[in-house]
Amino acid sequence: MRPGTSRTGSDADAHRSFKPLEIGGQTIEPGTRTSVDLPVADLYTHAKLTMPVNVIRGKRPGPTLFVSAAVHGDELNGVEIIRRVLRLRQLKRLTGTVIAVPIVNVHGFLRNSRYLPDRRDLNRSFPGSSGGSVAGRLAKVFIDEIVMKSDYGIDLHTGAVHRSNLPQIRADLSQDTVRAMADAFGCPLLIDAPLREGSLREYADRKGVPLLLYEAGEALRFDEFSIRAGVRGVVGVMRHLGMLAEQRKPARKQAAPVVAEDSSWERAPESGILRMLVELGQYVEKDQVLAYVADPFGRTEVEVRSEHPGIVIGRTYLPLAHAGDAIYHVARVKGAEKLAERVGAFQEAHEPDSPDDRGLADEPPLV
Repeated sequence: MRPGTSRTGSDADAHRSFKPLEIGGQTIEPGTRTSVDLPVADLYTHAKLTMPVNVIRGKRPGPTLFVSAAVHGDELNGVEIIRRVLRLRQLKRLTGTVIAVPIVNVHGFLRNSRYLPDRRDLNRSFPGSSGGSVAGRLAKVFIDEIVMKSDYGIDLHTGAVHRSNLPQIRADLSQDTVRAMADAFGCPLLIDAPLREGSLREYADRKGVPLLLYEAGEALRFDEFSIRAGVRGVVGVMRHLGMLAEQRKPARKQAAPVVAEDSSWERAPESGILRMLVELGQYVEKDQVLAYVADPFGRTEVEVRSEHPGIVIGRTYLPLAHAGDAIYHVARVKGAEKLAERVGAFQEAHEPDSPDDRGLADEPPLV
């Protein structure tokens, strides 16, 4: 399939699920659930290291969806999202195949690091090479064994260390199939993000595999709101693709997501102690004071103001700043005030006791 064409869980591509599926030398039959350990570069001790993969194939043919996390080894929310998705009872009635890869960058994950031991960013190393660097070899394994055997993908990310992102979908929204998947995920805000060379999203697009990138929360932290929103989002996409049945009692209908027109970071004008005034998801006006940067003695204090109206989609949590450090990420959107209200409702809808959260709680393991 070429980028930009429509792709749904129709009969035209559904039969692919009943074709032989082999991952890591193992054949996974329809109606089975299998764990596969894909070999990656060994540790210094010569101990073997593998990328864990869990494959669930339904009894009925349908699309193949991969869900991945920890491409950056310190981004943990996605690991928990996949764990919870794999425990959902709905998967007993799965149509098609789910390939779950909770920890892609196993080297970075073991070291609590975004990067691989060679200091390369895995998400700038695709499609990789079997004879290349550690990053290149890992990327090559993931492309060959996971991406090229899938019809669709969802890649789960977070902000960096000490930075948190409001739940958002980043994707090439010019493609009808990708836009429909993004709408089904259910985040209030979509970012029409350009494709970056060497990224998983760019290579998947080149190969005609529609891919969503979910950004939410902070590195090295579990954020319950972001996790619950992620679980519901993955389930929403699976329902859209025809892999799961629709809810018997649908949740409250939500307004269509808003696409950001543009976004930019507000930066510290000088170095000092940072005092933050605005939270994620909050509406800000042009020239509004977002934070103060002060010297440790309290003699000077400089304002950080918003250059334009919008909604806060990212922020730092480190109360220290060097001149030029990114502090607040503000997205320009039409109707930003109303969107901020919707974000508040979105947060309430993902509280543990919310009626909309029914059926997505942590379930006993499938048997």
